[in-house]
Amino acid sequence: MNAQHETDRALVALFEGLDTPGVSDAMDKLGIPGQCLGIAPLDNYRGTVVGPAFTVKYVSCGQPAGTVGDFIDEVAEGDVIVIDNDARTDCTVWGDIMTQYAGTRKIAATVIDGVCRDVAKALADGYPLFTRGRFMRTGKDRVEVAAVNEPVSVGTARVCARDIVVADANGVVVVPRARARDVAEAARKIEVIESGIREQIAAGKTLGEARAALSYHTLQRKGT
Repeated sequence: MNAQHETDRALVALFEGLDTPGVSDAMDKLGIPGQCLGIAPLDNYRGTVVGPAFTVKYVSCGQPAGTVGDFIDEVAEGDVIVIDNDARTDCTVWGDIMTQYAGTRKIAATVIDGVCRDVAKALADGYPLFTRGRFMRTGKDRVEVAAVNEPVSVGTARVCARDIVVADANGVVVVPRARARDVAEAARKIEVIESGIREQIAAGKTLGEARAALSYHTLQRKGT
């Protein structure tokens, strides 16, 4: 295992047990953007996916058309594929063959600023997909891969190669790699306070009393 993969694993481990709401709150507190607007889970996944981003940029195809999926051979186990298809919903960039192959390679998930198809395969396999929706028309001869592991935009969020992607039934958050430790630490502090509020409610306190006691209203406030 090389140094980058060791660092990847260490950064991913920082987010164990966290979810996108907690990470989102921490990023708000730290003034870091990264919530992927309009990107939704294909299913109500019970767990949270965390992994380093492998970014892919699609563009309208030239003549002759270029490739659409060969990049996947470069993706490492545990990576999250993040595809920028310019929010297009008229043609897909992900289908059943990609789902099957990603599963065999133990890729963690795929996030698409665009649409997917062959959703029955992804649902049956339990392969996590996060997209703008579903559509059956192929992207072949309509779009092609322009770049991999370059900065992309997904749901208004900037994603760079090896940024940390956190995704669950609530949606997708992208944590800049350089701020991963700060975000994870802030998220855990917020979770401790929220757990305390839940405990006080269970003990009979009103919601207002519990929130006031633990300063709930300043939890996500930047600079507090």
